[in-house]
Amino acid sequence: MRDEPVTVRGPRSLQLATALLQRMRLARPTGGIWEAADVQWWSRQERSTDRDGQVFWLDERREPVAAVLLTDFGPSAQCDVLVLPGEPGLERSVWRAAIERADRLDLPVEVPVRSDCPDGIAELRAAGFEPDGEAAVISGWLAASARPPVPPLAAGYWLLSRADDPGRPHPMAGRNGASVAERLRRCSLYRAELDLMVQAPDGQVAGYGLFWADPVTEVGLVEPMRTEQDHQRRGVASHLLATGLDRLAACGCQRLKVSNDIPLYLRAGFRPLREAEAIVYARLRTGSAVAGPAPLAARPVPSARATQ
Repeated sequence: MRDEPVTVRGPRSLQLATALLQRMRLARPTGGIWEAADVQWWSRQERSTDRDGQVFWLDERREPVAAVLLTDFGPSAQCDVLVLPGEPGLERSVWRAAIERADRLDLPVEVPVRSDCPDGIAELRAAGFEPDGEAAVISGWLAASARPPVPPLAAGYWLLSRADDPGRPHPMAGRNGASVAERLRRCSLYRAELDLMVQAPDGQVAGYGLFWADPVTEVGLVEPMRTEQDHQRRGVASHLLATGLDRLAACGCQRLKVSNDIPLYLRAGFRPLREAEAIVYARLRTGSAVAGPAPLAARPVPSARATQ
């Protein structure tokens, strides 16, 4: 059955992707690139790639062991190859299927891959893909027991969660569409009390952060975080981050994860994964990279489009 991929659409596709990433995380504590919460966060918007569905390989119990996920992020699509450790005979087949799917898409395609994935890199190079930008950090990790204390907010600023005021317009609606609150509520890992914002003295949104607690892997993910320009350097981000990490720990998360190594995270104690880096591959045309988002080194790793 593992050699017979199936195409799945709708909520079932997200359920399978979630289950596969959870299985991968349990198999390798620092393996892969993504958490299950990442793909749930990507579902906050309707995307053209949703119509075609995603491709999965299932085992005898109908549980996912591999997948090819295509996600339209705007000017380009991202192609992710997921293979459960312990399935070495399947990996090259999945990579080849991913390249075939990418070639059928009417968008430039970027393929993130770990630097310690020789099979994936070999298949991409054989198909004419080349690195698009510098290699970059995959993730930063912090034990929940080592999380920083929560600093106070400046006078006049207030912390709110989505659970405190569910009727308020969602602070991410401006960048992610009016349906973002509704679509987030459909995600199995979303919790309103972990959807945080800081309100400025004038009632406007000063910053926000979304924190994801995975009860299966006991990993807490920070994705996304933002401080509005007029409220930067006032401790908003530090307060949001520390509060969110506290709440993740209270939800039972033992390990905490971020997707880049910006100073905010390093000050909080996160340490970048050193065993591998992330590289984005794309097809090169007429001597230049396919148009699309900035390379990994220029964005919050692995994808700025996922951090808004």
